[in-house]
Amino acid sequence: MDLFSHVLVAYLVTFGIVGFKPQYLAAGALAGGLPDADAFFFVLARRYPILQHHGITHSLFGVTVVATAGAFLGPVAAAGSPFVYFLVMEVGGICHILQDGFTHFSVPPLAPFSDRRLELDADRAINFVTMAVSIASFYLLLVVERNHVPYATYVVTVYGLMVFFGAYFAIRLAGRFAIGRHRNVVGPKAVPVPTTNPFKWVLLSEEQTDDRLKTRWARYVLGKGLVDGPYSVEAPLVVPPHTGSPTNAREALDWSYGLARKASRILPMTYHFGEAFQSAAGAWVAVWYSLEFTAFGRASAVKVSFPEDGSSPHVTSTFYKPTHPAV
Repeated sequence: MDLFSHVLVAYLVTFGIVGFKPQYLAAGALAGGLPDADAFFFVLARRYPILQHHGITHSLFGVTVVATAGAFLGPVAAAGSPFVYFLVMEVGGICHILQDGFTHFSVPPLAPFSDRRLELDADRAINFVTMAVSIASFYLLLVVERNHVPYATYVVTVYGLMVFFGAYFAIRLAGRFAIGRHRNVVGPKAVPVPTTNPFKWVLLSEEQTDDRLKTRWARYVLGKGLVDGPYSVEAPLVVPPHTGSPTNAREALDWSYGLARKASRILPMTYHFGEAFQSAAGAWVAVWYSLEFTAFGRASAVKVSFPEDGSSPHVTSTFYKPTHPAV
């Protein structure tokens, strides 16, 4: 999850443990964000992989080391119990691990003793809904309400945020459990792909044979089941020899996929899908978009336009709103 949500959730959990104790709230919130400080180790991570992002700092060992340091340094910065400082910082760090493991961005909670990963695939690594709520919440708590409203109003806000995140995580887990029962619809190795909307999911499978990739997917809505699909698309990894311009959707997809993979770093790294259609002028256009990097109805995509005169296609990386009604 995003840094703002990590810090806010740790803040809320710390409040639930110790109440309104500013020094402990600050320590717990800090510990909730510290695991992502591994981003500063990117140079060392090339030589020591354990320091890479979502490495040792996202483990119980890593957060315990930080909490132990906090137990000694916390009372120096602000009066308080070393034990309570350790407790809130340990819990804050564990909250971070669980939140990241809740997404499709795995973490190694038992490192360095085990490489086993935690990955529930119940949420997106970065969800703009929770990010927006978290940023707005910090502004509300620290700017609008701080020293301006009665304590009871602040408490209502905090518990309201607890209810929001509790319900959010519960809905995500319910969707993850429910969609798992439909995997065989698109293939035995199908994976659930969460969308920004916690009620909507994509169930997807990919199969690569020789030099072709076949993708099959369906759309799922919590409470309604599979509402659209399954759909499938297949294309060669390398652009096949051809002349002129495409005459149908199949040719547009086949001729564009290799170009799209070369034009985007995101596309080959994520689950993706493609569609082809004719523009208003009659020229064929193919769009390949990521099913993971999406927000507000648009997706990170590569658009390949084929001129009618058969000249070189125009390849553009953009955020694209799919025309397919199921997406």
